[in-house]
Amino acid sequence: MNVSAKDWLAQLRKLDFQQTVRIMNVCGGHERSISMAGLRTAIPDNIELVPGPGCPVCICPEEDVFEAIQIALNEDVILVAFGDMLRVPVNVPKREPRSLEQAKAAGGDIRPIATPMEAVRIATENPHRAVVFFAAGFETTTAPVAAMLAEGAPDNLLVLLSGRLTWPAVAMLLDSGEPGFNALIAPGHVSTVMGPEEWEFVVDKHGIPSAIAGFRPDTLLAAMYSVLRQLKTGEHRLENCYPEVVRPGGNSTARQQLSEVMSVENANWRGIGVIPNSGYALRDKYKAHDARRHFQSYADESRKRVGEMPPGCDCAQVVLGKIYPNQCRLYGVACTPRKPVGPCMVSDEGACRIWWSAGYRENEWDGRKKKKSVG
Repeated sequence: MNVSAKDWLAQLRKLDFQQTVRIMNVCGGHERSISMAGLRTAIPDNIELVPGPGCPVCICPEEDVFEAIQIALNEDVILVAFGDMLRVPVNVPKREPRSLEQAKAAGGDIRPIATPMEAVRIATENPHRAVVFFAAGFETTTAPVAAMLAEGAPDNLLVLLSGRLTWPAVAMLLDSGEPGFNALIAPGHVSTVMGPEEWEFVVDKHGIPSAIAGFRPDTLLAAMYSVLRQLKTGEHRLENCYPEVVRPGGNSTARQQLSEVMSVENANWRGIGVIPNSGYALRDKYKAHDARRHFQSYADESRKRVGEMPPGCDCAQVVLGKIYPNQCRLYGVACTPRKPVGPCMVSDEGACRIWWSAGYRENEWDGRKKKKSVG
């Protein structure tokens, strides 16, 4: 029987929590649905919804963006990337292009795409030029990249890979001892690919109630009700509130292709640092398509030292769920969607961009207290 969002909300309110409860959502799509539907204003005031590390654009290492810019400007290539990546800023002198968008204006042949198949088409249409696909993303966008290579990509199509796994960032927060949340809403699309089992560690190892949700208000409220009821009863588990899409074991074909094409290694997250076993790398079998093996290295180790967020930008704290977007020092002041300073204001998956689009315009940073913490 289908239960409406209104009914889930009524059930949720009956739980009558006296203390503050913080629920983290991992997925940028979840945060967008929550904000656009106004769910924060509909639920009880002591239930806080904390946006977490669900934006691949936001955590893409600065050195990877810098390398993509340099390849586009210094090699005879067509560079393609998912549209959001074109506006991600890096820390360089003002006279230099600070984004792929600015590198395009400076003469680079840079084109936005929406799917890996567009990269294949562009490579096929330009057989005498190298096409470099700057592929940044989490499992849901990295799996199609793996499929593209497993099924046979054109010889002139190279991949500059910056893929990340979602769950290790949550594991890092939980292992820190100060996660800042009492319950978790796990991502529906990632679970569709990788399987719900990937999130069982949250309950089994840390005893934190979890639920997998889709993107409609009813499934999100069902997941909220699930984890809150678990907190009430003390019977913690992982509940699948998106069963029409998420199945045990996930997508076996996608997982097999990911395993065939890519290995998992330690990886850097912008503003956060290296997280163990959180990044994808192309296996030797596919080295002919690895842009990093094809061109001279434009990787600049010094980028890792300057690869934090821009001065004054608190995107890393937003990504980790430590503060809300409008508690960043630059939110709405120096940083807006029209002129983003940090990556969280660039992408439609970024919490700052989402909050701004949803009408949260007041900056709540308190300079006397440094930051108002979510926790």
